[in-house]
Amino acid sequence: MESRTTDLVGNADGTVSVVVIVYNDAAHIATAVESVLAQGTAVGEVIVVNDASTDNTRAAVDALAARHPQVRPLHRTENSGGCGSPRNDGITAATHPYVMFLDSDDVYPAGAVDALLAAADGVDMVAGQCVRRELPEDRDTVWAPGLYDPAAGATLPGTVMDGIGAHPEFLLDTLSVNKLYRRDFLTEHTVRFPDGAFHYEDFVFTAQVYAAAPRTAVVATPVYVWHVRRDAAELSISLRRATIANWEHRVEAHRRVVEVFRKAGLDTLATAAQTKFLDYDLPMYVRELPQRSAAYRADWWRATRAYLAAFDETAYTAAEAPSRWLARAVVAWQAPAELERVVALAAQPPRLLPPSYTTDSGQPVLAEGLPEVELDGLTELPPGKLPLTVNGTVAVGRSLGFTLTVRELHGLLGPLKPQRAVLRLVDQREDRPALEREQPLRFAGAGAWQAEFAVRTRDLAVHERLMCWRVRAEIVCADGTRIPAEVRAAAPGAARRSVVLGAGLPLLVQAHVTPRQALMVRVVGGVQGGIDVAGRRLKRLARKVK
Repeated sequence: MESRTTDLVGNADGTVSVVVIVYNDAAHIATAVESVLAQGTAVGEVIVVNDASTDNTRAAVDALAARHPQVRPLHRTENSGGCGSPRNDGITAATHPYVMFLDSDDVYPAGAVDALLAAADGVDMVAGQCVRRELPEDRDTVWAPGLYDPAAGATLPGTVMDGIGAHPEFLLDTLSVNKLYRRDFLTEHTVRFPDGAFHYEDFVFTAQVYAAAPRTAVVATPVYVWHVRRDAAELSISLRRATIANWEHRVEAHRRVVEVFRKAGLDTLATAAQTKFLDYDLPMYVRELPQRSAAYRADWWRATRAYLAAFDETAYTAAEAPSRWLARAVVAWQAPAELERVVALAAQPPRLLPPSYTTDSGQPVLAEGLPEVELDGLTELPPGKLPLTVNGTVAVGRSLGFTLTVRELHGLLGPLKPQRAVLRLVDQREDRPALEREQPLRFAGAGAWQAEFAVRTRDLAVHERLMCWRVRAEIVCADGTRIPAEVRAAAPGAARRSVVLGAGLPLLVQAHVTPRQALMVRVVGGVQGGIDVAGRRLKRLARKVK
């Protein structure tokens, strides 16, 4: 067992032991620990596990301990290569009735511990809202909003569950850090993180917790702030998706999750975990395949095909139709094929690219000339979930001219009588309201409908800032059905740029096409905005060089 050279016991009263793990993060550890200490007297000790850092982290941790008696440094002499072992050390060292976890580059928001403790009576675990904060923009989004954000339709906050068997959707929350645990519960059920250089260790730990059927309270209060630093010199594990090793680690972690449920006799949860993988994990990585090399795609396809082939058929039938088609294509086709059509199924929302293919008997299929992948369930989809493809073009100038074209989908759109199209320009940072325009759809022949829009360029500009606008659409049918779509670039060629005059200031306007062919508009206003653009490009180049 790896030794520790420091173990200072704090003397503060309290009911919660907070385990903070750190490795080579002297720049952020004080901020993390201070956010814990700011929670008040409920925190009895802050166990800071230094995973054999080679920078100034040890000195920073010892300085915190010298100033705050609640801080207990645990300095490991050998680096574990992951997050599991240091967290396990913290659990073993904890002395208070409840345990929480924090990573050194994240923070607790004010009142987090009190909010969790307020719901802790008579339960084994309290789960709260995690906020993902994109830095340096300070753009916040709620993690798993369908579980924790009532504004997004979440119904579990304020309830207590006896295990998650009746709520398998809770499997979407794989985090360990947004929860308060009864320490005796973890001990009684031998719940621990995988040791060593194991990534996505939260997946396995959380599965062990769920398999033990904890009595669980859910609160809507933000209790954790997850800092996402995409410009960091060393990306966090969850952001290193460009390496095939990252996917292999994720697959292995998920395999162990299913194994945990199987060993516990929870076959229903094991199958639900596989369905969650099809609906969530798989599309997330497929969306990024156009950015990867041919070698990566070949390796990814081979590994994924082997894993998906072992899934229960019930997991496939329970998955959303586009995710099911996507997974079946990976299993059916020996090598990456029809990549554009496959990636389109992973779009948000999914889209099924024209043309429409069918078998001789009229059964819709994903492609022709390849092993058949039936589009089972397509005709049973609610109209609002039809995977329509809306193509878009934009003419760049003082006014942006958008043309949206939506095509028939296996004869399902025409009977709905599409009437109007709504163009929605959504700020990528989500700190400005969406700009909307609505126009009638006209039938353009050959199973296509079109609408045209004009938007003043200056309405998209903010002085001295780069504004990135996602292009979205809704197709409105005669009965009021609204079908959402991400607008796909009709001409995926080179981006078009133009300098125009808006409100007396020069504006740089660009129609941009993402690697997955989504249409975007970028508008830069003022000198500082241009500097921001140049800075972003330099950072991207620097990362490529590394």
